[in-house]
Amino acid sequence: MKHEHERIQSLRSRAGFSLVEVLVALMIVSGIMLALTQLLEATRISRDTIHNIQETQLAGPAIMDLIERDLRGIMVYDRESDQALRVKNRVLLGRDADRIDFVTTTDSLVLLEADRRLVRADVNEVGYALRLSPTDDEFLELYRREDFGIDEEPFDGGTYTFLHDHVKNLEIQAFDEDGQDVEGLDDWGDDEENVGLPKRVEVRLTLELAPRLSHEQLRIAPADKRIVTYTRIVRFSEDLLTQMEVQPVPVVPIMTAAQDNAAGAGGTPNNGGGGVPGGGRGLGGGGGRGGNGAGGGGGGTRGNGVGGSVGAPPGPGMGGGGGGGRGG
Repeated sequence: MKHEHERIQSLRSRAGFSLVEVLVALMIVSGIMLALTQLLEATRISRDTIHNIQETQLAGPAIMDLIERDLRGIMVYDRESDQALRVKNRVLLGRDADRIDFVTTTDSLVLLEADRRLVRADVNEVGYALRLSPTDDEFLELYRREDFGIDEEPFDGGTYTFLHDHVKNLEIQAFDEDGQDVEGLDDWGDDEENVGLPKRVEVRLTLELAPRLSHEQLRIAPADKRIVTYTRIVRFSEDLLTQMEVQPVPVVPIMTAAQDNAAGAGGTPNNGGGGVPGGGRGLGGGGGRGGNGAGGGGGGTRGNGVGGSVGAPPGPGMGGGGGGGRGG
């Protein structure tokens, strides 16, 4: 009996955990794993939010700088007033999707192959426009249009370069007067009144944070942090506006028969021939034969040339050649 009691005590001492103990242990481990999972999820969301904010903050100013640089280099020389700048009011998906087109002097970003070389143009047709996104109905895509050189249709054609795919709005307004209380115009360059260059152009671009991953949840940040609006105001200088109003017309000069250096005419029996007046320096005519013929001075630029050297004395000798005189 004693040995049996000792054997039972030995078995009890080697027994495992009870069911209650196992359940308590599982609850503790599950709580720890849940806390770690929430911590990792919060870390991932914070990482993606920071990445998206940085990407948008870098992309937005870069796009606005590109638009401003092209507008600063707008070209008006030898351009008709209705072909200098065009702003069109457009709406896509219920949002502002305005478009702007003009000719700029900035170097082309798209290279063109010519004679087995990649070249850039110093003057190009440039525009900015929005298109529908083929993958997401909530956003628009922004493109930059560039046409190499200038043709008869400066607002059409060219190559479109993708800039951003999470665009909410693109609003462009032109102002014919400069001031805070002036109302902006949604269209410019389509009618006879609003042509040429306005006083200033305002561009507003609204972007939404793009997810870092394709299947990332959209709750990457609060609503006030997901949408960012950038505004840029470009004022045109008075010199540029004056060039638009007073258009210099390039003309190729037509050269006539020799006007700069005219040869002297032949002398008469008594007097030397005078130099032919012209724009340059005339050549004195030869002295007369027989009399006291003085050589005629060459015609100056303005006025008459002074007579040259005196010819030979009377007699059969030949008269001396007159020196070419400069204009008085």
